Amino acid sequence: MTNLAINTTQNVNLNYKVVSIGERILGFLVDLFVLFVYMYVIELVTDAMGEAISDNWTVFGLQQLLLLPVFFYSLYMHLLFDGRTLGKMVMKTRVVKLDGSPAQWSTYLILWMMRLVDIWIFLGSIGLLAIVFSDRHQRLGDHAAGTVVISNKKKTKISHTILEEVNDDYVPKFSTVTILTDKDVRLIKETFLIALKSSDYKTLRMLREKVEATISTTSDLYDKQYIDTVLKDYNYYTQKS
Repeated sequence: MTNLAINTTQNVNLNYKVVSIGERILGFLVDLFVLFVYMYVIELVTDAMGEAISDNWTVFGLQQLLLLPVFFYSLYMHLLFDGRTLGKMVMKTRVVKLDGSPAQWSTYLILWMMRLVDIWIFLGSIGLLAIVFSDRHQRLGDHAAGTVVISNKKKTKISHTILEEVNDDYVPKFSTVTILTDKDVRLIKETFLIALKSSDYKTLRMLREKVEATISTTSDLYDKQYIDTVLKDYNYYTQKS
């Protein structure tokens, strides 16, 4: 997976994972299966109606009305479920803007209209080729709407939560950490651990500068010590509240 830099609510620049081509295809296949099941049910219903109603045009009109949700499926699902369809829910993915902010209704409308080119006219070949040759695995609709599909999967390891061991006699250093949210702190910790594991000191420095600017602090601590202190301070204050 590639990484996408986004901003949290406190403007802390962190990384989300862009989903792979395989995940996008599997999510689409789940949606396709749901639509086929729905259309099969509609076929059974209209067949039963045809036996009760002698006017074939009336039955045909009702059938087309019941099939409307199929045509607008991705549009209303994205609108109702914050950038997710049933397939995306299963795969734990969602559509967001390139800067990580939630997409708007006009964005979903562009994505829905571009499906005609990406998927239906050329049987998915255009969309697939666009995804293959895109660094962020975007189809043409994503390029037009300025969106990307990211992963919502959360690891369950304790090291990837916001929890930190804080002794009873611990003395916090930065009281302004309380302006951060749980989501911010979780993302800070994930980026911190990734940077340490890969010895990525540049990312560690950038993370430190972002956090310093956000909580308005200055410190002589080294980058690793500073971020570790911020995490412990946040846990100290939130556990006490």
